[in-house]
Amino acid sequence: MLTRFFSALVCAFFLAGHAFALELVMVEQKGCHYCEKWHDEIGPIYDKTDEGRFAPLRTVDIREGATEGVSFVRPAVFTPTFVLIEDKVEIGRIEGYPGEDFFWGLLEMMLKAKTDFEKPAGDAASN
Repeated sequence: MLTRFFSALVCAFFLAGHAFALELVMVEQKGCHYCEKWHDEIGPIYDKTDEGRFAPLRTVDIREGATEGVSFVRPAVFTPTFVLIEDKVEIGRIEGYPGEDFFWGLLEMMLKAKTDFEKPAGDAASN
């Protein structure tokens, strides 16, 4: 019984660590038309998608830059900029919001190229 408990605890710890090791940081600013468009088109469903569960979203203001302890390869100049972070280090980015259809394709390509992300078999586009 105790062994089962510790096994479950170790699994939960491992899974929780993985969930927070990877994230998508959206750099935005007030009044950004494309940021607002992203929030309208993608925002309500992002966390319900395979991509959103794999790389949870965090938003930051462009004036603040990367949050403490997180390293961007270079500062974000455009909004929105989507920075893929693994273990607090940038591993990829999408600059701008090219629309819903292109965003999903670019995000999936980046996740597949930079991580072990795999879309479950039979899944259509995220949107």
